[in-house]
Amino acid sequence: MTRPRTLYEKVWDSHVVVHEDDAPAVLYIDLHLVHEVTSPQAFQGLRDRGIGVRRPDRTLATMDHSIPTRDQTLPILDPIAAKQVEQLRINCREFGIPLKDVGDESQGIVHVIGPELGLTRPGITVVCGDSHTSTHGAFGALAFGIGTTEVEHVLATQCLLQQKSRTCEVRFSGRPQAGIVAKDLILALIARIGVGGGTGHVLEYTGQAIRSLSMEGRMTVCNMSIEGGARAGIIAPDDTTYEYLADKPTSPRNAEWDASVRRWRTLPTDKGAVYDRTVTIDASELEPMITWGTNPGMGVRVSEPVPEPNGHAGVRKALQYMQLEGGKPLIGQPVDVVFIGSCTNSRITDLREAASLLEGRKVKPGVWMLVVPGSEKVRAQAVAEGLADIFRQAGADWRDAGCSMCIAMNGDQLAGGQYCVSTSNRNFEGRQGKGGRTFLASPLTAAATAIEGKVADPRAYL
Repeated sequence: MTRPRTLYEKVWDSHVVVHEDDAPAVLYIDLHLVHEVTSPQAFQGLRDRGIGVRRPDRTLATMDHSIPTRDQTLPILDPIAAKQVEQLRINCREFGIPLKDVGDESQGIVHVIGPELGLTRPGITVVCGDSHTSTHGAFGALAFGIGTTEVEHVLATQCLLQQKSRTCEVRFSGRPQAGIVAKDLILALIARIGVGGGTGHVLEYTGQAIRSLSMEGRMTVCNMSIEGGARAGIIAPDDTTYEYLADKPTSPRNAEWDASVRRWRTLPTDKGAVYDRTVTIDASELEPMITWGTNPGMGVRVSEPVPEPNGHAGVRKALQYMQLEGGKPLIGQPVDVVFIGSCTNSRITDLREAASLLEGRKVKPGVWMLVVPGSEKVRAQAVAEGLADIFRQAGADWRDAGCSMCIAMNGDQLAGGQYCVSTSNRNFEGRQGKGGRTFLASPLTAAATAIEGKVADPRAYL
């Protein structure tokens, strides 16, 4: 009799090509996503070795990191960004890889368009030269970021050398209260376990609060698994997953769809399967979360004060950089910029949440609010639903699709000393601009902050 297995173990086992003792496993990769920043050296490596791409049909490229979002019809002024974009075009033509270029109706952030197109599916393996590839785990896929050398290896072989990870169940019991969304769940977890708490593990998210999330919410949770140090995050597929995938452009059809769903239903963790660890959080007790420091684990409930250093050098250093006083609340802290976007929170449900607070209200004078959809499809849908008009009428800066201020590209960045509430995934020193100070939060908290011009609790507007 086969022993009970976790979701991760099932996906891993079905993709091991060969595994010899005292050596990493050779893992087959179903989907390889490529963008312009981490791929140029990999393609050059193929040229130098005189080899091609093993499975261009299982590879997809998009422009997202280096492209401007203000007006994509204009030339790119940043010479490095312009070179990266043009080189990806050259590489895709030479190696026969499909490319979602600027102007394509399917272009967007790599971790937004994969699911939109139906390429991300339960039970597959997904890699990309981007740490937030863990996003795709929301579908029951094993998805993780890889380095440029590994990008070259996957392009050449469609395989990857990997060590098997340990497993950690993260159970969110109970139902969140109004105003508590997916971003609050994952920020609460990272505040609990720290930025190294998931090291060496794949986190499987379970529980009532996870089941109640939309696919977009599940993607937000899995997206930031890497911020807790995990190799990947994963959520078992269910009817919510199948309903999301049913109408996607590349999803299976007819008999193939029925067979796929039958196969996907065998993926959830077996009864009696054992995880290496378990973390439990009561979602019904959570409040909106916000970070105060210089890594995503430095987070508190929005109603709580910033912690005192109490002899902790890391806390003292973070408070000094952020120019905050320990023991004082973040509520009421003035901000200069509000950014809604990134692969974490730029999907249509994120924009709907933000627009629900901004409708009929104005962004506080002196605050720059930047709203950047995650894909051209999201942008078009937001326009059709009237969300773009709500943002513009409120005084927000509505943009084209791209990574934007998440990585401080093409002028979408903070000036030294500016404070920003951001829906992105990282608040490292200088991440959004040299000397910039970032508070990570949900789209609801970001919108409430934009209205007040200072850190605000979104529940006051619900």
